[in-house]
Amino acid sequence: MSGNDTARLRPEDIIEALGLLTRLPVEADGTRGARAAWAWPLAGAIAAFVTGLAAWLALWVGLGAMLTAALALALMSMLTGAMHEDGLADCADGFWGGQERESRLAIMRDSRIGTYGVIALVLSLLARWSALVMLFSAGHVVGPLVAAAALSRAPMAAVAGWVRPARRDGLSAGTGQPDNDTVIMAALVGMILGLTFAGFAAIGAALAAAAAGWAMARLAISRIGGQSGDVLGATQQLAEIAALAVLAASV
Repeated sequence: MSGNDTARLRPEDIIEALGLLTRLPVEADGTRGARAAWAWPLAGAIAAFVTGLAAWLALWVGLGAMLTAALALALMSMLTGAMHEDGLADCADGFWGGQERESRLAIMRDSRIGTYGVIALVLSLLARWSALVMLFSAGHVVGPLVAAAALSRAPMAAVAGWVRPARRDGLSAGTGQPDNDTVIMAALVGMILGLTFAGFAAIGAALAAAAAGWAMARLAISRIGGQSGDVLGATQQLAEIAALAVLAASV
């Protein structure tokens, strides 16, 4: 695979990203792998745009900010298959439930959820729900949802590209590691979408998302020696929380 082929942006990359990161009905064959990582922020933005339209409609019919925020979280989880939430729960269980690297990886493979995973999910949902209530109450609906979704998926590409896989198999290892050009393009796509839908507040949100991604990467390296599909999912969750918190604070 040549460097030029790796860096080339292809329309089918958007389909590949949607097939990997969402449950939208697209036909993706997975052949592009990590070369499609530049489109991960776009895939998140598309799912969030659909969610935002539903949230706007719910507010328009008088559902209220609190119920609409819960609806938005539920719909977004369905559109993404809750794969990022699953990754967060698995990381919480493995990182703090195991005593050494191999036991942590084994726990992360277990489909059952433990106490740490439940706590992580509850806190993640509560943090995002609180931020969305603030945003929806202030009349900001579609914009922050799309911006946060896009900005939170750029750090996924960075962690996937700059941190070696913790295991030889699994989703992350199978997808591959994006090269520097692909990671940079993912950051640019995320930033453009963030600025388009959230204005200059996206700059602070992007910095917060990047900081969350860096922290998750450091934690993963110290706990399991690298990244995995679960780590990438947890990265997205933490980055989205950080981005939404900044956007909510700016209204």
